[in-house]
Amino acid sequence: MLSLAWLGLFLAVVITTVKSMTSKVKHISTQELVQLVNKQNAKVVDVRGKEEFRKGHIVDAMNISMSEIKNNQISALESAKKSPIILVCNAGMTSAQAAQLLVAQGFEQVYSLKGGMGDWQAANLPVKKR
Repeated sequence: MLSLAWLGLFLAVVITTVKSMTSKVKHISTQELVQLVNKQNAKVVDVRGKEEFRKGHIVDAMNISMSEIKNNQISALESAKKSPIILVCNAGMTSAQAAQLLVAQGFEQVYSLKGGMGDWQAANLPVKKR
């Protein structure tokens, strides 16, 4: 019974590893985000709700919620299909899902911030409040 559990755990790790290697979404650190914005003029998109966004977000980030992305209400991004786009949420999970949706809609350079705003704030990087 224990060996069956280990086999299940091993398969889960293998599947997760293969998925991440073949994914078109790149998961990046806070430092990589800063470099992409500074060197490639990447757009930062915060996928949290409007209230969370107002409480604090990355400077110059635009707010397009996950529900808007799911409903294809992303006209503000249409001109950036070939440009780098970095998605941000609280912890990195929702932004990763949103990134997959954008890739499916034809966006070519999609990134998700690992650790989300939690990691951004933990690194003492600038946050704008509205």
